[in-house]
Amino acid sequence: MVMYGMQLPVQSQSTLYAEPWEAGAGPMDLVEIADVADRCGFGYLACCDHVAIPRRLAAAMSTVWYDPVATLSFLAAATSRVRLLSHVAVVGLRHPLVTAKAYATVDHLSGGRLVLGVGAGHVQEEFDAVGADFAGRGAVLDETIDALKAALGPEEYPAFTGERFAFKDLGQRPRPAQERVPVWVGGSSPAAVRRAALKGDGWLPQGDPRDRLPGQIARLRQLREEAGVTDPLTVGAITEPLYVGEASWDIGRRTLTGDPEALADSLRAYGAMGVHQIQVRFRSRSRSELTDQMAAFAADVAPHLQG
Repeated sequence: MVMYGMQLPVQSQSTLYAEPWEAGAGPMDLVEIADVADRCGFGYLACCDHVAIPRRLAAAMSTVWYDPVATLSFLAAATSRVRLLSHVAVVGLRHPLVTAKAYATVDHLSGGRLVLGVGAGHVQEEFDAVGADFAGRGAVLDETIDALKAALGPEEYPAFTGERFAFKDLGQRPRPAQERVPVWVGGSSPAAVRRAALKGDGWLPQGDPRDRLPGQIARLRQLREEAGVTDPLTVGAITEPLYVGEASWDIGRRTLTGDPEALADSLRAYGAMGVHQIQVRFRSRSRSELTDQMAAFAADVAPHLQG
């Protein structure tokens, strides 16, 4: 069965994907969107992570990036079912115990709905500002994932010893509500795919077009088989922008649009590749158009995704 989730609008406003109406939106818009996702069967809501955007990148990325822990906690209180995903937390910017404290609290407050998505990051100035290792961020992420698995486990006094981080006899409560918080690894570079295969409970690709996904998924499977990893892996994909129905405005040539069955027929190709969850993003001119699109997708497209 293919699950569908979505990246939150408003929370991050890169010019690559933000709609004009998001610039004037705020907390209550996020609450309304989260409520619709919760009621309409979306699998998760996702939230990005940047601490600060350097001036050289601000024109493209904007400086609007809500903190993911604060945002997901805020929306946990407004929802009851939908899962809460960090896509992705740049965990190399923080000590693993700091990250564990924050996300364990999210999981506790939400009743066990956290999915911890992690990634290496790409903005050097962020790392420099907080004293983190940008050049070695891949190796730092590898060790941080191991440390987080220990720190987010059931033990009140978790223990871990690595090359960079070590802790023991330090208690952290509340513990996560889940016995095991899923860790999904983001990124599409060879290093990220290897990291997802060997350390992740899921893979979150970043920008892979459809024709590249089968090769990436085959590589994931090969790496896991060679390493003897038999646990299930949730494979994700980010779809093209969507618009359910016929739009009366320019939605862009890359947008998938049309009647629900045609959209479902196109999206079923992801499941045929071995994808388990798709992340969707809808074109919209207002919050109400977005929530209408979400509801239409859930009611009319999603029931056809399974065949």
